[in-house]
Amino acid sequence: MTQSTDRRYDAVIFDLDGTLLDTLADLAGSVNAVMEQYGTGCRYSLEQVRSFVGNGIHKLMERTIPGGLQHPQFDEIEQSFRAHYGEHCMDETEPYPGIPWLLEWLQRAGYGTAIVSNKADFAVKKLNSIYFKGLIPSAIGEHEGCRRKPAPDSVLRALLELGVDRTRAVYVGDSEVDIETARNAQMDCILVGWGFRSRDELLAHGADPGRIAANVKELRSMIAG
Repeated sequence: MTQSTDRRYDAVIFDLDGTLLDTLADLAGSVNAVMEQYGTGCRYSLEQVRSFVGNGIHKLMERTIPGGLQHPQFDEIEQSFRAHYGEHCMDETEPYPGIPWLLEWLQRAGYGTAIVSNKADFAVKKLNSIYFKGLIPSAIGEHEGCRRKPAPDSVLRALLELGVDRTRAVYVGDSEVDIETARNAQMDCILVGWGFRSRDELLAHGADPGRIAANVKELRSMIAG
């Protein structure tokens, strides 16, 4: 990818859940569906599920299944969740306000874009193809042989696919996992204030208060600046 000398970045790598897409209702729906299916007696609110997400499906199940990894049906419940979520991941999910406009602007302006998420790879690619078709060429989710965020593996792979050096790219996310991911990849980071973690939570994890975008217009300005 040809680098531009008149702007700070040539590429933007996005987290997915809580950054580009509001997926919380569908995640909570699938969690509660499998909790009921297996008679766990658990039912979680949106706010509870919000606090559980960010580290991939396996960790989500560990946090929601009673007894966690020690539950005798843990693997079976996890597979049932993956199947249910695969069928229902678009029931209520939608882009946050202004996100399609931002992505169209990035494309017109010649920025490279990618998604790097701890969500299962099949779901990342499916949601990207449906909600952002033609706008984000690279979408990488959790898959075998690649460490999950906050390890930098998937981010570095996305940079390689885009042909952009880490010094010319910025990582955009909404959680403490994203703060650590950008740090581990030795990249600049911008956080969004509309996602799964509050501004106070982000600040408590070391976020730069001047690099938390309150809305999409602020995010665009931070990228362009």
